[in-house]
Amino acid sequence: MAPFTLAHLSDPHLPPLPKPRLAELVGKRALGYVNWTRNRHKYQRREVLDALVADMQEQAPDHIAVTGDLVNLAMEAEFAPARAWLDEVGPPDRVTTIPGNHDAYVRATFHRFGETFAPYLAGDDGRVGFPSVRRRGPVALISLSSAVPTPPLMATGMLGRDQLAALEQMLDRLAAENVFRVLLVHHPLKSDARQKRLTDSASLLMLLKRHGVELILHGHDHIHSTMWFEGPRSNIPAVGVPSASALAHGRYPAAAYNLFRIAKDDLGWRCEQIVRSIDHGLQVREIKRAQLI
Repeated sequence: MAPFTLAHLSDPHLPPLPKPRLAELVGKRALGYVNWTRNRHKYQRREVLDALVADMQEQAPDHIAVTGDLVNLAMEAEFAPARAWLDEVGPPDRVTTIPGNHDAYVRATFHRFGETFAPYLAGDDGRVGFPSVRRRGPVALISLSSAVPTPPLMATGMLGRDQLAALEQMLDRLAAENVFRVLLVHHPLKSDARQKRLTDSASLLMLLKRHGVELILHGHDHIHSTMWFEGPRSNIPAVGVPSASALAHGRYPAAAYNLFRIAKDDLGWRCEQIVRSIDHGLQVREIKRAQLI
């Protein structure tokens, strides 16, 4: 069969940041706003994001996955521009998104991501909730939400018992189908940073060891990464990607996205990763190819 191409980008942190109302600048948002005005606005750039998305669209992927952090401080004024941007990326039947920790930055607007992006979240059954599954060609996209409001200076994520239990049932059902299972989650499944980790990753890893998926995609760390986790028959690749709007700075690389070419032959599933990254001249080029499966 012809390969199915899945594009993956993450953490666009859509710039520029709207002017906040004074009442919004309390608690965690106040610290986040200071960080944006002093640091993040210098390297989270709209022209970078636009150039990266334009190149991705030129590659004509069959589907696009966006693994969270579409906004920055989850202010009311951020959600409409973020929805307009996602509409430009592609229609809901061609694009799937999940929330990140910045999309659930504070409790006051925790509900806004689901309301704003509902068509991009809904599963095959039309329900907006997590976990959910979307079948696209040979691929089953399994969406999780690790996005929870956290105290200042914390960026942890959590799935919770209910979501994990529902995921186990979902993976049981998908095991009977001839599909390439891709798990979407914002937080990486392993992190050395206590304040940025997925707090119940051990439970998720135990579940995946029993039931398996073919590929895990995440964001959050703003770096290129490939980690391998134990599955029931073979190790599972988990791939992270830099922020989609970032200029290179410090230890963080420039914006990039991944293409995954997925196909099945007599020996089983095959998946090739192609990494495309932006340079200082805002030109996007291929920087890596790897056979994951």
